Amino acid sequence: MNNIKWAVLDTMTVAKRNLIKYTRSPQLIIFATIQPVMFLLLFNYVFGGAIRLPENIDSYIIYLLPGIIVQTVLFGSTQGVIAMNQDVNSGLIDRFRSLPMSRVAVVFARVLADSVRNAFVIALMVIVGIMLGFEFVNGVGNGMIALLIALLFSFTFSWISVCIGLFAKDAETAQSAGFIWVFPLAFASSIFVPVQTMPTWLQGFAENQPVSLASNVVRGFAVSGDTSDLVPLLVWLFGIMFFFMILAVRMYNRSSS
Repeated sequence: MNNIKWAVLDTMTVAKRNLIKYTRSPQLIIFATIQPVMFLLLFNYVFGGAIRLPENIDSYIIYLLPGIIVQTVLFGSTQGVIAMNQDVNSGLIDRFRSLPMSRVAVVFARVLADSVRNAFVIALMVIVGIMLGFEFVNGVGNGMIALLIALLFSFTFSWISVCIGLFAKDAETAQSAGFIWVFPLAFASSIFVPVQTMPTWLQGFAENQPVSLASNVVRGFAVSGDTSDLVPLLVWLFGIMFFFMILAVRMYNRSSS
């Protein structure tokens, strides 16, 4: 029990260090928020009039914002790749190894700090969305559940980024490897358009991959009330989390030895 207590305290201490780095490099937060706001504005005003919406949704911003939130936390989770890689290659991990601290604290703290940053960006996206005409059609309470699901999605996919950051040999490789794999998941999904508008050969993948499921569930709680994809989404998320959490801890211990 005492070991768990110290592991939690160590994790919180390292997470605080990671968050302080954001406050000392505010451009990281600025650019992390500009991109999703640009996506929201461009897709809403440029493509909104051309998108065929589901019958129960009469405004593209109502459809778009839940998906953009999922995309934002997906892209945001990749930002931990470089930070993790820099800690490994700078020798900081070796310094942590010399201290009487938990072996899992560093990787858990990285994911926790990224999730806190994503929570801030989600809040900003909701504010911008409301200014553009978005509303929680299904009630504010269900809307809060939708945002918590988005945070769970962020927490889960951050573990993949930690593994990539630990695996890559340098920051340039980490940046490329950490970002390129999210594009097929983001754009072949229901983030921007209903899956039914896609080619038949693509629909099977798009309907069942975790980004589409997350978009559908967040949209369901916030807007439509259809949360039938919740169980498949949780299966995906807990499966990914379990596998990459164990892998990240093993990779961290191996890279530090």
